[in-house]
Amino acid sequence: MRLTLLEEINPVFPSVTEALGQPDGLLAVGGNLYPETLSKAYERAIFPWYTDDEPILWWSPSNRCVLMPENFYISRSLRRVLRQKYYSVTSDTCFRDVVVACSKPRDSCGTWINSAMIDAYSDLHNQGQAHSIEVWDKKKLVGGIYGVLVGGVFSGESMFSVVNNGSKIAMAHLCQYMSRAGMFCLDCQIENAHLMTLGTELIPRSTFVEHLSKSLDVEFLWDFNNYSNWIW
Repeated sequence: MRLTLLEEINPVFPSVTEALGQPDGLLAVGGNLYPETLSKAYERAIFPWYTDDEPILWWSPSNRCVLMPENFYISRSLRRVLRQKYYSVTSDTCFRDVVVACSKPRDSCGTWINSAMIDAYSDLHNQGQAHSIEVWDKKKLVGGIYGVLVGGVFSGESMFSVVNNGSKIAMAHLCQYMSRAGMFCLDCQIENAHLMTLGTELIPRSTFVEHLSKSLDVEFLWDFNNYSNWIW
């Protein structure tokens, strides 16, 4: 199967069934990161993932790592932290700051969130499609997650934490909000050992695409900051 080369202007994505088996899910190369391009990609279960020394690479893995909101695992220690309400949690108050924090290299490793990505998702946020959850210790940003809302699916792009459980606090609030709003799933895209401890599961790409397509028919209002009935 041949990799699709996208035009820089008005790129047209191929069917996700044309994604490569090795590396798993690689679908296309090229195109751009304009908001309209990103929107089209996420609506088709496609996301960009590449490093600075590579062209833009687009992916749709054969199995999708997803978290059903009600299945998020809350440990005893995390539940205690949530009940203490020491940290405050907001949404979309400093989107770009969250993305920049997520872009910081961790454990001496590089990052795939480069300046072009930061600008692209900030533009998508300004159009109302990308959102962030922020965790605060008074006025200090200590954790968060950002992603793209497509119908009833929230595609999480990255998260960060500078205190114990910082990102988990963000995920706990996000999942409870999504559950109450009737959203389908938190799309974690690619599995890793850490995500699997939080309650994620793998579903076939075809199943994910089916649910994503159905959820596009429902318009969800993002009113996270108006939700206050947190139950831990």
